[in-house]
Amino acid sequence: MPSKRPLPESHDFPARTAPRVSSPSELDAAVATCRACPRLVAWREEAARVKRRAFRDWEYWARPVPGFGPPDAPLAIVGLAPAAHGGNRTGRIFTGDPSGDALYAALYDIGLASQPTATHRGDGLELYGVRITVPVHCAPPDNRPTTTERDTCRPWLARELELLRPTLRVIVVLGGFAWQALLPVLTSAGWQLPRPRPAFGHGVEALLTHAADERQVHLVGGYHPSQRNMSTRTLTPAMLRDVLHRGAVIAGLSRERQHR
Repeated sequence: MPSKRPLPESHDFPARTAPRVSSPSELDAAVATCRACPRLVAWREEAARVKRRAFRDWEYWARPVPGFGPPDAPLAIVGLAPAAHGGNRTGRIFTGDPSGDALYAALYDIGLASQPTATHRGDGLELYGVRITVPVHCAPPDNRPTTTERDTCRPWLARELELLRPTLRVIVVLGGFAWQALLPVLTSAGWQLPRPRPAFGHGVEALLTHAADERQVHLVGGYHPSQRNMSTRTLTPAMLRDVLHRGAVIAGLSRERQHR
């Protein structure tokens, strides 16, 4: 007899569902139904109920936020998780919060986004050759997912990267959390890490080779464009543009960087 379809609130829902999907769009639809992590479900729904005063007229998305961008992108960007009043509100990753303001402005500056702002789904924003995703698809309290929540969500990221693999050449990894979450996903998929194991840092690069067919993928590390990092100048707009442009060059995306 065929196995029963897992329920969205089951702890193993991502692990049992992700391998079954056959396209990024199907994956995105499945991700948006997930309720596998009770703490995250409670938090995202509480944020949508209480709201911020500035967004009191919004109907929050209040679900897991899927990836965004074309399914045949040669460049992937991996962040952390949706913001409670950003992606959790708008339903699109890095949309409606200061991190997204910085990221999409930088992508626009280097010719990889159709506009410099991202306010809501349906605002006309398009990405060129870039897909953005995260290791944790629900907004976590204090932007801190637990290791269990990260690991529960991992099958979504693993399957997304597997579906992108035919065209994927570069992954820009924004932040240490994303770096630590991504490396096990890649090694489990057969990508061989260089030795010593690459440590995260802004501008750090690593070249991985797949054991089966010797296909290569480049990792480029960059600080996360969090409000704190940007306000303290740990990360500047120029630094963010530079690391994204580096990824675009390696990926073979031809648009030139434009300083604004």
